[in-house]
Amino acid sequence: MTRYILLLAAAVTLASCSHKKPEQESTEQADTDTSLVKLTPLQIKNAGIQVGTPVLTQASGILKLQGSIDVPPQSTVSVSFPLGGYLKRTDLLPGVHVRRGQVLGVLEDMQYIQLQQDYLSAKERELFAETEYKRQLELNASKASSDKVLQQARTEMQTQRITMQSLAQKLELIGINPRHLSSNNISKSVNILSPIDGFVSKVNVNIGKYTSPTDVLFELVNPKDIHLALNVFEKDVNQLSVGQRVITYTTAHPEMKYEAEIILISKNLNEDRMANVHCHFEKFDASLLPGMFMNAEVQVNNQTALTVTEQAVVKWQNKYYVFTDQGHNTFRMVPVTTGNQNNRQQQISGQSITANTKLVTQNAYALLMKMKNNAEEE
Repeated sequence: MTRYILLLAAAVTLASCSHKKPEQESTEQADTDTSLVKLTPLQIKNAGIQVGTPVLTQASGILKLQGSIDVPPQSTVSVSFPLGGYLKRTDLLPGVHVRRGQVLGVLEDMQYIQLQQDYLSAKERELFAETEYKRQLELNASKASSDKVLQQARTEMQTQRITMQSLAQKLELIGINPRHLSSNNISKSVNILSPIDGFVSKVNVNIGKYTSPTDVLFELVNPKDIHLALNVFEKDVNQLSVGQRVITYTTAHPEMKYEAEIILISKNLNEDRMANVHCHFEKFDASLLPGMFMNAEVQVNNQTALTVTEQAVVKWQNKYYVFTDQGHNTFRMVPVTTGNQNNRQQQISGQSITANTKLVTQNAYALLMKMKNNAEEE
């Protein structure tokens, strides 16, 4: 009898161990789930955490976007010079406004003198050749000169004329007017002139540096053609259309609003599943510089969507999340995609998120801070 009792006790002990093992494994698995956070009732009360459900409403209002000031290629000018030379003078700094025809810098080199000398010499030879041709033409008319000599004189005149004209074009290419050039005003320096009205974006040279024809000396920007390039998520592209009005502002001065109009929506998405939307400013402002970060707001059409309060959504590592109520004071962080925002209500969408989903609607950031603290303690 005693032996039978001992065997029964051993069987009960093994059965209880077999039931406890899965429970322990389940507990350990829950402890390692980094998307879960558990608070005590007192912590929930002190943090002001409230639980509710999303509301299915007409999510009308404002689509908030981000982007930067951009310049089209035709509005950016790289200034080079056809001939090499040493930079003698420049007063330019990035950001300085310049006018069309304004002197950007002065170059010096011996080849400028040689080119002017060659032109003046060719001009004198052309005059002599023309005089000789006229003389041979008169002699040929009286049969005092052969046709061959006349033809040679004409060929020489045309050759000198071609040489002179080609040298004149070279002079105009470097900014020297050949019609005003004489032996009394030969210059060793030439001016680099601005081809547009705008401002300087880059200065790539310094005084005394030798520049070659392939070097970009200055980069200019025509600010009248600057536009706003916005990044729009794939899900929001269909809400936008060409001609829509955009209100944009900088992070530093949100009170200063700039009006713009959508002029182009790209037909392809980048690696982040975002499309580029280009907007044209209604009025140019000199304070808007290429590369400047901008915020934008666009009024979009109404659409039915799930919305929650702003305090229900948290942002972490450039992604958005909400905390769903798992019961027993436990909450799970679930990724969501945000949409329009209006009157402190945020449009959201996500897997398994419905109008019946219980989630934290107030002070969700308190749960995010708790998760971060738990991760640091571990």
